[in-house]
Amino acid sequence: MSNQSFLPVIPVASPEFKSGFIAIIGRPNVGKSTLMNHLVGQKIAITSPVAQTTRNRLRGILTTPEAQIIFVDTPGIHKPHHELGKVLVQNAVSAINNADVVLFVVDASSSAGGGDRYIAEILQKSQTPVILGLNKTDLQGEDREKLNESYQEICLENWQMVNFSAVTGEGLDTLQQGLITKLDHGPYYYPPDLVTDQPERFIIGELIREQILLSTKEEIPHSVAVTVEKMEEGEKLTKIYAAINVERNSQKSIMIGHKGSMLKQIGSASRQQMQKLLSGKVYLELFVKVEPKWRQSRLRLAEFGYQVDKN
Repeated sequence: MSNQSFLPVIPVASPEFKSGFIAIIGRPNVGKSTLMNHLVGQKIAITSPVAQTTRNRLRGILTTPEAQIIFVDTPGIHKPHHELGKVLVQNAVSAINNADVVLFVVDASSSAGGGDRYIAEILQKSQTPVILGLNKTDLQGEDREKLNESYQEICLENWQMVNFSAVTGEGLDTLQQGLITKLDHGPYYYPPDLVTDQPERFIIGELIREQILLSTKEEIPHSVAVTVEKMEEGEKLTKIYAAINVERNSQKSIMIGHKGSMLKQIGSASRQQMQKLLSGKVYLELFVKVEPKWRQSRLRLAEFGYQVDKN
């Protein structure tokens, strides 16, 4: 990941060059983040089996000789149960109208459901071109034709439908070419070697949250917000101090674990991922804070980086 301290050079695009913003839309846990990571060729979005893993609109940048595609990974569209959920869904829906193309991703290992139809109805009201991406086709088995037919029923005539697997990579070349075809001629928006517009501090916080999602159960993953309090970069070692914010004392006890075992496990796994990101040794110190009902507070949500996108 580029960490440039100088002004980056953005080349001048040829008249044939294409560029644009692709909003990746879909229900929670259909593989949107896994797909974006595979397409840009680097892990920039965290993934886990827990629904609503993605909370921020994260941009991933893929530059090829013929195009620059800026993917906007959005939170899964769902029925919200608190202020955080409302913010996430509002941001996901607003991304539709601000994109050049919408990539509507569904879990094609099961038939189209009410959540898919709800999103399809939202997209039918938009003027933005849509590609319906049938993900997880490697899990369809003998039911492939029947499953695909269920999605054809919610697909408008002017939508393109593409089958692929974000895990195996099958069909992604076809998907990528289909996206480029729908883009207009345009400039480089970012330097060609950049893969995300998010700062390292944000990615580091997300890597910690990913390990929390993988290590804890029940209500804990949804009640956690991570803030990187301080980051000191040295020649041989980067020191990172981060807070794990939870809503109740009982959750704090679970996060720390017996004799600090859970916090140590999360810290060790997070540090390994950070060292890959930063290409160097990392010292990581985690501490847990209790912030009662932070998901219901617009002020706390803004402090933790969750607010309604204005663009």
